[in-house]
Amino acid sequence: MNFELTEEQILIRETAKEFTNNHLLPGVIERDENQQFPKDQIKKLGELGFMGMMVDPKYGGGGMDTVSYVLAMEEFSKVDASTSVIVSVNNSLVCWGIETYGNDFQKEKYLSLLATGEKIGAFCLSEPEAGSDATSQRTTAIEKENHYLLNGTKNWITNGNSASIYLVIAQTHPEKGHKGINVFIVEKDFEGFVVGPKENKLGIRGSDTHSIMFTDVKVPKENRIGEDGFGFKFAMKTLSGGRIGIAAQALGIASGSLEFSLKYSKERKAFGKEINKHQAIAFKLAEMATEVEAARLLCIKAAWLKDNGMNYDEASAVAKLYSSDLAMKASVEAVQIHGGYGFVKEYHVERLMRDAKITQIYEGTSEIQKIVISRSILS
Repeated sequence: MNFELTEEQILIRETAKEFTNNHLLPGVIERDENQQFPKDQIKKLGELGFMGMMVDPKYGGGGMDTVSYVLAMEEFSKVDASTSVIVSVNNSLVCWGIETYGNDFQKEKYLSLLATGEKIGAFCLSEPEAGSDATSQRTTAIEKENHYLLNGTKNWITNGNSASIYLVIAQTHPEKGHKGINVFIVEKDFEGFVVGPKENKLGIRGSDTHSIMFTDVKVPKENRIGEDGFGFKFAMKTLSGGRIGIAAQALGIASGSLEFSLKYSKERKAFGKEINKHQAIAFKLAEMATEVEAARLLCIKAAWLKDNGMNYDEASAVAKLYSSDLAMKASVEAVQIHGGYGFVKEYHVERLMRDAKITQIYEGTSEIQKIVISRSILS
């Protein structure tokens, strides 16, 4: 196995790193404090090709591989997980779902807008009573002559108000259970589409999270993706790839925790010497570095499997489970290493600790990842 990155992958990583330092780090504390959506940063990311990294260039995408996507996500997430989750949802859920399973009409109409960042996408699966149990969809899509009539509520929608194009999972044939679920492309300006209030969150406060309500929303039949009843399979396969993005986000939070801690440990002195000269701190840093490297390899393995057309369901679950647990552990250690300074916003690590928690929850909780992994190894 070759662990050497290509010249293109190195360039993408360096471009993402430079963007992070020049455009994400400045103002990140204020955006978090004020729950401010990073509108200007997302526009620039679209111009650089990061909003549709893996999309075919004929639709305005970057045509990059998933490994490159992981490298970029890690860099963004070291500083600003709010921005990175916006990038993740647009890339690995919305763009990938439409490009992989949509028809030519859907790709021509929507994909180029999303891939260039001109429009932002959102993925609508979770409901008040359907989070981890994605089969229990209460949102309905009743088939009419030339459209579907959409009714229901979706919860915890990333990019809820900032998006213009939404992939909505809904139940069309309740008697068929999960085989009666469909997925639809819904535009924000469709009549009956209502965005609820913004959630006041613990972390990733710069991304906007809302409930979405549908009341007799007419969705053209040509906006259904795939065959009738394909929605549940669409959601599960799309989430499997999305977990690679969230795993990379968690990796970035852990990696950022390490980098901030290394920097601080070289500046802060205690008992007459830099604190990294004390074994208690040096060993913490060594353990963090080891675990970050392990998480990085798990993320890259899952991405490599996806790029090579191999089954990546278990690998993406493993990467997300390990990396999200590490994000929590490493960020807590970073606060500890910083001591009292770690408890204030100026030093960034308290934000990383708050941002880390959601990686154990969204796009499949850690418990769901264990179900996926256990089924795979026991089959």
